[in-house]
Amino acid sequence: MSNKPSSIDTSTRLDRNLALLHAGSTVNIDISTPAGQRAKFRTTFIGYLPGKYVLIQFPEAGKLGRFSQHIVQGTAITVRGLIEGHEGVVVAFLSTIKQTLQMPSRIMVLDFPRTVGLQNLRSSIRIETQIPAKVKIDEDYWQATIENLSSKGCQLSIMNGEKLALSDKKDIQIVIEEEQALENLKLNGMVCNLKQHNEGISFGVKFESASEEQVRQLLLTTMTA
Repeated sequence: MSNKPSSIDTSTRLDRNLALLHAGSTVNIDISTPAGQRAKFRTTFIGYLPGKYVLIQFPEAGKLGRFSQHIVQGTAITVRGLIEGHEGVVVAFLSTIKQTLQMPSRIMVLDFPRTVGLQNLRSSIRIETQIPAKVKIDEDYWQATIENLSSKGCQLSIMNGEKLALSDKKDIQIVIEEEQALENLKLNGMVCNLKQHNEGISFGVKFESASEEQVRQLLLTTMTA
């Protein structure tokens, strides 16, 4: 499959590809307000009626905060999710909120999308990023930046880390705190290719296989932002 997103705009193909996003799947939603405010949250895909609407669960109230006032009719929303059974394939579509329901639970009713994008998160893809993170090394935490990211690893930079005792193959943990859709996401990995520079240190991280799902969620959010 090509790395480039493909547009699917016929009724039959829309239905077939949306059907790959199973009911109960975790999705990321990106909400834009008329004033230009944007926020990302994780929630659950409920299902759809072909040509009519799509149902998405409201994100947890505690994470929505004041942004809940913007989840109203007419608000633009982008939905992105990993397709089960298709390793590393993302389905994404843009819609608007048609209605909100309070019963039987808090649900967003979205207009049925006109196009659906598909993208393959292959291991060869490496994305340039500037993601703030904390790195746990032994029992201490250091402020860091994820400078690039792939499904297998990433490049980290730590400012003022000249005195930090690090070596190749050392186990570390990366904590993502500032992405609303991925709050407190934790990735375990091993240091490789350590380099000192004038303002600190940078090094590669090889992710552990146990963090595969968390890495895919971070890639999903980063690639389709």
